[in-house]
Amino acid sequence: MRISKAVTRRRVVALVIGTLACMFVWAPAASAHGTIVSPATRAYQCWQTWGTHHQDPAMQQQDPMCWQAFQANADTMWNWMSALRDGLHGNFQGLTPDGQLCSNALTRNNSLNTPGQWKTSTLGSSFAMHLYDQASHGADYFRVYVSKNGFDPTTQPLGWGNLDFITQTGKYAPAKDITFNVQTSGTYRGRHVVFTIWQASHQDQTYMWCSDVNFG
Repeated sequence: MRISKAVTRRRVVALVIGTLACMFVWAPAASAHGTIVSPATRAYQCWQTWGTHHQDPAMQQQDPMCWQAFQANADTMWNWMSALRDGLHGNFQGLTPDGQLCSNALTRNNSLNTPGQWKTSTLGSSFAMHLYDQASHGADYFRVYVSKNGFDPTTQPLGWGNLDFITQTGKYAPAKDITFNVQTSGTYRGRHVVFTIWQASHQDQTYMWCSDVNFG
């Protein structure tokens, strides 16, 4: 039985579409991890605010830091859950240069290091942090820092010397949502950066983020 060219073309198209669909379903699962959603990290805030209308020209005026990040590499926002590095063995400071903390020293996320008027979350001296982890890795621990009084994140890139260490948590079992409380000294006022390190439990995998906050 002869098969017409039209039928052959339809079969080829169907095969291509099916292959692409499988790739689409697989890709997010392969990169599914997490981030601090409250107070929102820079990439997550940009995705949450502009992800559904990232081509809106209003972003340049209303949220210039997210605009420059989308222009630099939109994948930074689409993959807000994948800012990870493997095999640091706890040597966070030695392997993460000053000025690259907010990107976790990932070149593709370099726009997150840019000083400027990032949108802030309002916090008190005691606040809750919420990790959303699509893959439920759990945590060996979280380390939380706050930028020092006098540091200006709108004009200065963040370095290790700009941070006050606040706390390190204990271990957390695998879960999609992990919430823990942070108590500061109460001396912080105005705009600051909360810098968080998540040491995931399933392997030596480290995530680092900046959350822009305003202490009331």
